[in-house]
Amino acid sequence: MPATILITGGAGFIGSNLCDHFINKEYKVVCLDNFATGHRKNIQHLLSNPDFTLIEGDIRNMDDCRKSVKGVQYVLHQAALGSVPRSIADPITSNDVNISGFLNMLVAARDEGVKRFIYAASSSTYGDSEALPKVEDKIGKPLSPYAITKYVNELYAEIFSKTYGIETIGLRYFNVFGRRQDPNGAYAAVIPKFVMQFMKHESPVINGDGNYSRDFTYIDNVVQMNELAMLSENPEAVNTVYNTAFGDRTTLNDLVSSLKLYLSEFDNAIKEVEVIYGPNRAGDIPHSLASIDKAKKLLGYKPKYSMQEGLKQAVKWYWENLK
Repeated sequence: MPATILITGGAGFIGSNLCDHFINKEYKVVCLDNFATGHRKNIQHLLSNPDFTLIEGDIRNMDDCRKSVKGVQYVLHQAALGSVPRSIADPITSNDVNISGFLNMLVAARDEGVKRFIYAASSSTYGDSEALPKVEDKIGKPLSPYAITKYVNELYAEIFSKTYGIETIGLRYFNVFGRRQDPNGAYAAVIPKFVMQFMKHESPVINGDGNYSRDFTYIDNVVQMNELAMLSENPEAVNTVYNTAFGDRTTLNDLVSSLKLYLSEFDNAIKEVEVIYGPNRAGDIPHSLASIDKAKKLLGYKPKYSMQEGLKQAVKWYWENLK
């Protein structure tokens, strides 16, 4: 009997890629989403699959949480309100979704006897720590309401593991990008936003001088980490957190150069689009680089896509789907 997996936020960017992957692996998949930031089009092709169930609901509603975990062995909890600027503009809603909603899901999973609860943590938890690379057991003070919510998730997961015996694993995502990442809206991530602007021959705005760096992580590496976290039989590998990244960093200036290079293969005029530099953004950390040694050692993680390889794939997807 294949296991049943609940993917919260399953219509979102990361969630829908997880839904695809596990349906292809012949698991039964339940998707819980309220479509606040996810899109129906991301899972439309799965709706006719007998192994796929969509529950339209909200993690802030306990009844929806309890309904979604019925008969489920694993939870991949992706539902959250992302974005540092969004949390600065509206800390209350970010707190309601990311902390109260998270706690609802933990309680529902505990009560249903779910085997393992894997959740999307965040590199924002490293806060003002200047140490590079980022190592899981050394964090700083949070720099935004969003970062606080993601750190509180880790604290709750640890307490639930110790107090109730539910297995938990947190995956600290580092700047995930790839197919289906939404380029629209005030809080769009940098890569899809810049791609769309370049495709329209519009100048993207870099916050700061472009020398801030990030460990950009292609979606397929993140899917691999979720699967490894879900299936690991190593007792040392559970009830902890892992950096989920490639383990390399790229400046925003280098990112823009690569985007122009790959996009100009489809439209040569993109080479000539200029970039605008603006002020630094509140809550942004200057540099982000993950150590992935812990994930390699305990989970057997081997990221398949470098940032450049992933960027080529992502650019091709955006050109074919959004042009």
